[in-house]
Amino acid sequence: MNHSIPPSELADEVLPMPELSPELADHYLKAAQKAARLAGKRQLEGFGGVQDITTKGTSIDLVTAVDKACDAAIVESLQKACPTDLFITEETFVEGQSVDLSHTWVIDPLDGTTNYAHGFPYFAVSIAYFLDGQPVLGVVYDPIKQEMYYALRNRGAFLNDEPIFVSKNRVHTLDHALLATGFPYDIAGSSVNNIDHFQRIAPRCHGVRRPGAAALDMAYVASGRLDGFWELKLSLWDIAAGALLVEEAGGTVTNLTGGPLPLTQRRIHLIGSNGNALHQEVQDLLALDP
Repeated sequence: MNHSIPPSELADEVLPMPELSPELADHYLKAAQKAARLAGKRQLEGFGGVQDITTKGTSIDLVTAVDKACDAAIVESLQKACPTDLFITEETFVEGQSVDLSHTWVIDPLDGTTNYAHGFPYFAVSIAYFLDGQPVLGVVYDPIKQEMYYALRNRGAFLNDEPIFVSKNRVHTLDHALLATGFPYDIAGSSVNNIDHFQRIAPRCHGVRRPGAAALDMAYVASGRLDGFWELKLSLWDIAAGALLVEEAGGTVTNLTGGPLPLTQRRIHLIGSNGNALHQEVQDLLALDP
């Protein structure tokens, strides 16, 4: 008797998401946390002082010497622990290069550079590890508050080793939600700049914050401090760790139409939330024509 599965059923089969073995998970998590702390220490040493600042792309897309130093320190630390892995980092990425997420570290050494350069204490280190195209480990470290967020695929999300969860049991609809968002670096030269979305959503909720570090914003969604977050034109390193944090904390992360994130695309539009009705409400508002 032929027990093979018909092709029509195979097409609908949902393959399990990749994950690290317990042994590798422990090794990789310790390596990522060590690298994040090294970068955080360097950031604190330079915070509040005169910064060596350059720009890339636009005049408001800042890069400091600390960004570059942290980038190098993180990669050096991880290469010692995981010598066969690939790396994609904000400071070394070349526009147009292919994105291989087979066994790859994705790093934003200093998320919130503009905040850092101005002495505004809201920035973080973001480190994610990808296996077979999906994030399986994420670390977001806030050196100012000494808060280490981390998540492992199918093992939950944590803040300083304590489990964290989205606000699913407290906030259900947009009219009771506190959200965060951000604006792209080409805000002055592009009509796709999120201003119309902000104007549409802000009057319909308790408030919209714009702290300026997407990785940390998503960590706040994961820990229930925020109920949702949306932003346009993000880069992979901005959201790789944060997206996993939200999902493992019980939330939902999608593109603007409710589908999966296009992780290999250069610019990513994202909604992250506690997964309640407010997610669809935000999605519907973002879909409206300006």
